[in-house]
Parts: sequence; C-alpha cells; structure tokens
Amino acid sequence: MKTLVIIPCYNEQDSIVRVIDNLKNNAPQVDYLIINDCSTDGTEKILKENGYNYINNPINLGIGGGVQAGYKYAAQYGYDIAVQMDGDGQHDPKYLAKVIAPVENGQFDMAIGSRFIEKEGFQTSFMRRFGINIISGLIFILTGKRIKDTTSGFRACNRKLIEFFAANYADDYPEPEAIMACVASGFSVGEVAVVMEERQGGVSSIRSLKSAYYMIKVCLALIVGRISYSKKKGGK
Repeated sequence: MKTLVIIPCYNEQDSIVRVIDNLKNNAPQVDYLIINDCSTDGTEKILKENGYNYINNPINLGIGGGVQAGYKYAAQYGYDIAVQMDGDGQHDPKYLAKVIAPVENGQFDMAIGSRFIEKEGFQTSFMRRFGINIISGLIFILTGKRIKDTTSGFRACNRKLIEFFAANYADDYPEPEAIMACVASGFSVGEVAVVMEERQGGVSSIRSLKSAYYMIKVCLALIVGRISYSKKKGGK
C-alpha cells in the first residue's frame, strides 16, 4: 500500500539526519514528508542541503497544525496509509512495519505504537507517566476505549482517517484528542508494542510549568470534544 511517513519538525537540527537515515535504511519502500514548523535553528539548512522531502509552514502552527499539513498532503496525493513519526529520534523505524500491519490488514483504522505494553526501552519520567495515566483514564470514561500510551506520536492511519484528519485535527497537543475524535466518530483504534528511545535532540514542548497547563487543557478539550461529537451524532 502507498505509505507516507509524516514527520513534524521544530528545531531538530541535532536529530533529523539520524531520523531520515534510519527511516531510509529500515523502510526504503515508504515515502516521507518533513513538515518544518518555522524552526529557528539550523534545521531548514540541513533539510535543504541533504535534499530531503520537506515543506515549510508559513507560520508556526504547532504540532497539530504541522501534522494536519501532512495529512492534507497525504489526502491530496492519494496515500493509502499515513504514519506519524517524531523528528526527535524517539520513534524507531524498525517498528514501522509492526505499527502499519494492523491498519494494512484492516484490524484497526488507527494503530498506535505503545511503549507501555511490554514496557521496554525509554519509559519517560514518572510525572509524565502519571499524566498519561490520567488522560488514559479520562478517555476510557468518555469513550469506553482503553489506550495506554495516549500521547504517543507514533501512529498509522488508513485512507478513511487520512481524509478525516485532513479536515479535522486538534491544535497544540493533539494526540489524545485525536484518539477521542476517532473513537467518538466510530473509527477503530488499537495499540501495538514498540520500543522507544530518549529524544536525540531539541526540547520537549511539554515541560516544567507547561505540564500543568497541558493536563488541564487536554482534559477540558477531551470533555468538550466528547460532548461535541455526541451532539453531532444526535443531530444526524
């Protein structure tokens, strides 16, 4: 199946070459698109010098806007599967086929690469895991679906979800909201075990005081989003 790997990228000059080299070595059959979200370091120079396939956002759109740009590209050029993969080196392309498989065989509309199933590799900090567990519990309460690694940005989607996300995608920190939107809209979502690494460069967008803001914002967005999708279903 025609597959596109979407790589959102902001200030990843220390990791992007390694990410693309690993992707080409482990999955030469897939296409990729780097979405450079107005990086302020040397990222764009590296992308240009290496002849990578990339686009520049005209303004900084955040993770959600960058990823949605990738889905719009995938929809426009007729891709069957789109895979999100971070530009910081955390996601190992060796697991790409494993993440894609449940989507390719029709088991799931979206498959999420989860570090918490077999609990191998980098498990992130205790506080981050605590927050992820809260989000996981809230999604379960709102949808009845249990997803352990709710903030994983390593995920594959089929053509139906490519078109859905091209038109509907959350801003800022979209991974949990995308799960809720999928389940609430009747799409099937599941997880597969992967091993992740610690980021190879750059700085996480969720840190220090932003962590509390992130938790409050995401929880409120999930609740409001669930109400919104319920009203849409009720209005049909």
